[in-house]
Amino acid sequence: MPCIMNWEEWAQHDAVGLAERVQRGELTPTELASQTAEAIARVNPQLSAVVEVFEDLVTEPTRDGMNPQGPFAGVPYLMKDLGPTLKGRLQEMGSRLMRGNRATADSYLAGRIKQAGLNVIGRTTTPEFGVCSSAENPAVYVTRNPWNLAYTTCGSSAGTAAAVAAGVLPLSHATDGGGSIRIPAGFNGNIGLKASRGVFSIAPAASDLTGLVSTQGCHSRTVRDTAAFVDHCRGGAPGEFMPYWSPAEPYSTLIERDPGRLRIALSHEWGHYRAVPHFAAELERVGRFLESLGHHVEWALPQVDLEAAFAAQTTCYISNFAQTITNLIKPLGLERPPADLVEPINIKIWEEGLKTSYAERARMQAVFNTTSRGFGEFFEQWDIILTPITALPTPLLGTTEYLTISDNPSVYDWFENLWQNFAYTPLSNLCGIPGISLPMASQDNGLPLGIQAQAAQAKDGLLLQLAAQIERALGGKWNDGRRPGVHVAQITPRSPTSPNS
Repeated sequence: MPCIMNWEEWAQHDAVGLAERVQRGELTPTELASQTAEAIARVNPQLSAVVEVFEDLVTEPTRDGMNPQGPFAGVPYLMKDLGPTLKGRLQEMGSRLMRGNRATADSYLAGRIKQAGLNVIGRTTTPEFGVCSSAENPAVYVTRNPWNLAYTTCGSSAGTAAAVAAGVLPLSHATDGGGSIRIPAGFNGNIGLKASRGVFSIAPAASDLTGLVSTQGCHSRTVRDTAAFVDHCRGGAPGEFMPYWSPAEPYSTLIERDPGRLRIALSHEWGHYRAVPHFAAELERVGRFLESLGHHVEWALPQVDLEAAFAAQTTCYISNFAQTITNLIKPLGLERPPADLVEPINIKIWEEGLKTSYAERARMQAVFNTTSRGFGEFFEQWDIILTPITALPTPLLGTTEYLTISDNPSVYDWFENLWQNFAYTPLSNLCGIPGISLPMASQDNGLPLGIQAQAAQAKDGLLLQLAAQIERALGGKWNDGRRPGVHVAQITPRSPTSPNS
C-alpha cells in the first residue's frame, strides 16, 4: 500500500491529530499502520529500534481486538518488549534466554491500550530484562541514538525512544523502574512522563506491592498525546493492591489552562552526585526561562539522606531482579540462569539477590518510608523540583561500565556506576511521585538533554500543565526546533562514524 502522506507531513502529526483525521474519515487505521511499517523499514536498519512488526495488524488493525471507536481511532503504537503482554505474541525481554517466549494472554494494560484505539503493531528493543542503561549487546542487538549513531539511546525504553525521535510514529510504550521512561526521552528529545503510583496497572502478574518501583507509560512528541494516553489507559484491574485514583478532570482538558505561579526548586547536587558544569548551566538557563513565565525559581533540595536512599534502592533492585530471573528460569526447568544465555551482571544480581533477607528488605522499606516523607514535606513548600535528566553526558556505544555485559566483579560497584550518572530519576520511583523529562536543553555533543520536573504524589496533572505552558511558550518547538540526523523526513540519514559526526 502506498504511503498516504509525504514524510514531512507525517512527522508533523501527533497521535491526537492522526486520530482526528481518522474520525473525520480522511484516513483509515490500515493506512496509518502501513505508513508506520514503511517508516520502520526506512530507519530501522540504522537504528535497530524495532524487534518485530506484526504484519497481520498492519493489514487488519482490528484483528487482535483494537477498538476503532476508541479515542485514538486506530493510531499505530509499538510495545516495548517488556512489561505488558499481548496474547499470542512474542515477548523476549531483550534476552537470548527468552527467545521464542510467547504470551498466553493480554495483560490488563494491554487491554486498556487496545480499548483506547491504539493499534499495537510491533515490539521495540530493551536491554535484557530491562536492567541496564542501554539496549546494547551485540549478541542480541545494538540500538543507536538517531541524533548521532555513535551514541546510545540509553534505556531501558531504548527502541521506543529512537522510534519516536526518528519520526516513525508519534506515540510508543515505555516502562520506568528507575528512569527508563525519562532518561531515554531526555537523550533522544522526546517527552517522557513517569506517572505516580496508582495510575497504570501492572496486573495480572504483578501489583504495586510486588513491583514497588516500576510503572508504565509512553514517549511522545507533544504534551497532549501524553495527556490523552494517561487519560484513556489509566486505571486498576479488579483486586489491585491499592485503590487506583483519578484526577478531578481529564488531563486533556487541564492542560488547556496555564498553571498558577509555581514555586520551582532547582538542584543538581544529590548526595555526593553532581552534574557536569554544562548540565548545571543548562538547568539554570531553563530556570530563568521559567521565571520569564512568571514562576518563582531558586535553588533548593529535599532534606533527606540521599545516600541511604540510593543504598535502599540498590537493595530493592537486586532483590527484585533476582526474583524476576527466578520466576523466568523455573518454568524452563533451570536451577540457575545459564551463562551462555544470560548476561553476566544479571547472573551476579541473581546470585546476590537470593541472599537478601527479610530483615534487609524491612530496613530498605524503612528508608523508603523516611525518604518518601522527606520528599512529601519538601513538596509542602515547593510545587516542582527541576533537575537535569542525568549527571553525565550520554555514553558512547561500547561504554560497558553501565551494561549488564560488563565484567565488573561487584554488583554493588556496578550499581554505584549507574548512580554516578543516573542520579536524579530513581528516587521518584522509590517515593511513587511523578516525574517528566522535557526536551528543553542540549549537550556539548549536540544530543538533546532532558530537563526533569518532579512533583508531589498525584500531581501528575500539574507536571503536564507546566509542560503544556512551556510547549505553548516555545511555539511547539521542542529541541529548539531541531531534528535528529536519522529521521523519516531526512533524505540521507547520517551513518555511524565518529562521535562528532
